[in-house]
Amino acid sequence: MTGSLHDAEDLVQETYLRAWKSYKGFQGKSSVRTWLYRIATNTCLTALDSRQRRPLPTGLGAPSSDPIDDIVAREEVPWLEPIPDDSTDPSDIVGSRESVRLAFVAAIQHLSPRQRAVLVLREVLQWKAAEVADAIGTSTAAVNSLLQRARAQLDTINPSEDDRLEAPESEEAQDLLKRYIAAFENYDMDKLVELFTEDAVWEMPPFDGWYQGPHNIVLLSKTHCPAEGPGDMRLIPTVANGQPAGALYMRNPETGVHEPFQMHVLAVTADGISHVVAFHMTSFEKWGLPDRL
Repeated sequence: MTGSLHDAEDLVQETYLRAWKSYKGFQGKSSVRTWLYRIATNTCLTALDSRQRRPLPTGLGAPSSDPIDDIVAREEVPWLEPIPDDSTDPSDIVGSRESVRLAFVAAIQHLSPRQRAVLVLREVLQWKAAEVADAIGTSTAAVNSLLQRARAQLDTINPSEDDRLEAPESEEAQDLLKRYIAAFENYDMDKLVELFTEDAVWEMPPFDGWYQGPHNIVLLSKTHCPAEGPGDMRLIPTVANGQPAGALYMRNPETGVHEPFQMHVLAVTADGISHVVAFHMTSFEKWGLPDRL
C-alpha cells in the first residue's frame, strides 16, 4: 500500500503499538491475524491521507526522454522503492510474487488509499467483501464499488506484459540475468542490445527521465554511466519485487573499493528483458549484501 519498504517497516511498528494498547478490548470474534490486519490497514489509511503517492519516472506522465540530454534528479519526489524477497518458503514466494511486482505496486499507487486497501484485502489476501467492509468501516456495497473502480483503473495502467513475466528462478530469467551482469561488468554496453525487447523501457529514480528501445538504453548508458571500463562495476544477482535483480556496486576511483550504487530490477519475458528499473541505493543491507566489495 505504501510503495516504500521504510514506510512499511514504520507502520508495522505502529500497528504493533496500537495492538498492544488495545489488546484488552480484543474480544476474540476473529483470529488475532485478522484483527492485526484490520489494525494495519487502518494504520496505512491514516498515514496515506497525508502522503503523496510513490511513482516511477514513467508514472509522471512525461514522454520518453532523449538519452543524450542531461539527466535530472528529483530528490523531492517520494519515489517508489524496491523490496527484497525474504521468504524462504517456496509456496509463500509463488503466492506473493504477483502482489509485489514493480508494475503492480506502481500501478496501485495511482489508486486512492481506500481503493488500495480494498484491492489488497480482496485480491491479495482473499478476504470476503463483508470482512473488508468491517475492517475499513464501510458497507459491503461500498467495498464492491471500490473494488470495481480499482480494477477498472488498473486495467488502464498495469501493463499486460506483467502476466508474461518469467519467474526469477526460471532458466530463461537466470540466463538473461547472467548475460546482463556480464555486459555491465565487462563494460560491453553494446551487448545489452541483444538482451532487450524491441520496446524495452529503462528508468532510474531519482532521475525523472525514462527511455525506450534497446539503442536508446545503450546510448544512455554510454553517455551517463560513471563507469569508464571493465571492472568498474560489479553486480551480485538477487531478487527484488519477485523479479530477477542485480545489486550494482560502483568502484570508487579514490579508494578502489566497490560501493553500493544501484539495484537493477528486471522484468524478463520469453522475448527478453522488457523493463529495467535501476534504483539508486547507498546500501543493500535489506538484501543481506555487504556494504562494499
